Amino acid sequence: MLKSKNLFALIALGTASSLFAAPALAQAQPTTPPKETPKETPKKDETKKDVKKDEKKDAKKVAAATVGSVAPTFVLNDTDGKEHKLADLTKDGKIVVLFWFNSECPYVVKHFNESKTFNDLAAKYKDKKVVVMAVNSNAADSQGSGLETNKKVKKDWSMDYPILLDATGATGKAYGAKNTPATYVIAADGTLAYAGAIDDDSGDQKPGKTNYAAKAVDELLAGKKVTTSTTKPYGCGVKYSK
Repeated sequence: MLKSKNLFALIALGTASSLFAAPALAQAQPTTPPKETPKETPKKDETKKDVKKDEKKDAKKVAAATVGSVAPTFVLNDTDGKEHKLADLTKDGKIVVLFWFNSECPYVVKHFNESKTFNDLAAKYKDKKVVVMAVNSNAADSQGSGLETNKKVKKDWSMDYPILLDATGATGKAYGAKNTPATYVIAADGTLAYAGAIDDDSGDQKPGKTNYAAKAVDELLAGKKVTTSTTKPYGCGVKYSK
């Protein structure tokens, strides 16, 4: 009987010990933290390449001809279908005056109403190896664009010089022409000698007192350095194709 009591006492003691030990073991059991899904990060080399590409694209957008550098070459047809090459003109030692044209722009119109700024400019230097040419870089179907429109206005405004059609806008963008009538003077050696406004009145009513293009041409013909080589152009925005 005593042996049975001792046996039951030992069983009870073992059960109690296991009950107290279970929580302690549970607390001591190490826990494994949940695995985090790794985030995908762009490769450094690829990111740098993309940034460089974007920078090059932006640079092309703002790149334009600068005074003192070789003027961008061009090959354009006029309203009569005649081809004009800048390389041929400068090869013959001619000074070239380009102005961006839009017959519906009031800042252009003011130079063809009572005042004949560009017509007078062309007539003044006609026999002095100076060529004046209008350039229309407006996209097809935009304001002042189109062959027939420019043919008619050339006749109506008695323009005795070519209107070059640049519907793609390639030439205008190469020069950085943003306004009509932005004006550029190219020296006989092919360098850009002047870029900016035609004159010193940025309104749309009357021409200014100082004609910057004429001043630049006079200095070039006299073998002098162009004293005012850049000014801020004014006028309507060129309607480039997108």
